[in-house]
Amino acid sequence: MSINAAFALPAIESNVNQLVFSQKFSVSYEFPVAFTRDVFAPSNAILSELISARSRGVETRVNFVVDEGVVREMPDLAKRIADYVAVYDGLTLAGPIIEIAGGEAAKNDPSLLTALQRGFVARNLDRHSYVVGIGGGAMLDLVGYAAATTHRGIRHIRVPTTVLAQNDSGVGVKNGINAFGAKNMLGTFVPPDAVVNDSAFIDVLPGREKRAGMAEAVKVALIRDRAFFEWLEEKAEALALFASEPLEKLIRHCALLHMRQIAHGGDPFERGSVRPLDFGHWAAHKLEVLSNYELRHGEAVAIGIALDTRYSVLAGLLPEGDDVRVARLLTRLGFALWHPACELRDENDRRKLMKGLQEFREHLGGELTITLLSALGTGVEVHTMDETLIGEAMAWLRGGARV
Repeated sequence: MSINAAFALPAIESNVNQLVFSQKFSVSYEFPVAFTRDVFAPSNAILSELISARSRGVETRVNFVVDEGVVREMPDLAKRIADYVAVYDGLTLAGPIIEIAGGEAAKNDPSLLTALQRGFVARNLDRHSYVVGIGGGAMLDLVGYAAATTHRGIRHIRVPTTVLAQNDSGVGVKNGINAFGAKNMLGTFVPPDAVVNDSAFIDVLPGREKRAGMAEAVKVALIRDRAFFEWLEEKAEALALFASEPLEKLIRHCALLHMRQIAHGGDPFERGSVRPLDFGHWAAHKLEVLSNYELRHGEAVAIGIALDTRYSVLAGLLPEGDDVRVARLLTRLGFALWHPACELRDENDRRKLMKGLQEFREHLGGELTITLLSALGTGVEVHTMDETLIGEAMAWLRGGARV
């Protein structure tokens, strides 16, 4: 069998029984990430400009899907959206805003996906229309998946409303829902057309949600930016009090680090086995499930970070004492580094958490690849983890991590 390097049409009368042609093309992705305040203020044209940049003067139908929690905190949001659309020529509301439950519940109910898809069709949205999702990361995952799978892709814009979504998932390229007992089992890699990070939404966010998003900043600092980690240490007390200026800087710098990794890390759609941005996540994903989602994603990530940092020390990769430093920062930010779900056992008296390693590998496929630390600010990939050392790291956490 031979493969033609270039796509060339064979002669019509060719009698060759078997030919293989190489079909090759590339698709370039580019989307803006805007940082602003009061995106729906009539004087703030950023959303209108982002839409009109691709619409080229054609009247564009826009459907807004909003997290119910955001509506509770901003009961006038629907009116503000309608007033905003009325101000700008070229925008048309496709219908009243759609309110859906936020949090992990949004990704655990398959009927919500069908309801959104049916709603998009009923409102005559097409590939030149826009779905604008306004909410936390889990809800945006669902909305992005619904948009990506209706008409094989309706344009969508994310307006993240949590720290976690603004500095991490909202600027990424993944969409999805939980299914078959596993996180993010169904989904797509479809980048948004734009992301708008509006600091006004952070103002009304409950403190627990503000804190949860800081875990991803610690994570990306540990694997990619030591100076950022040291800045987080310096500002820990102010961040723990949710001071606006350092929190906005945390969000922006963390988002830029995630964007740089996705764009220049060599594997934006995770075709390989390396996932550095999932440092601490093999345990975190499992802890969320084991706690029946009592743990917020960021809270579980904080435990996972502390666990894998201690493991890095026990495995001889990271200097002794750096684990204490990381645990101390997380504690100063307000995270608890232990949860009863860490100790749950199966019928063979094995920690249920350990199944998280297998599920982590199965989700991506290929060789098990876990990011650990060789220094603060430097990640390193390993392909095995010693269950005994994991147990020792868990005992260290349960004992207070010597902070």
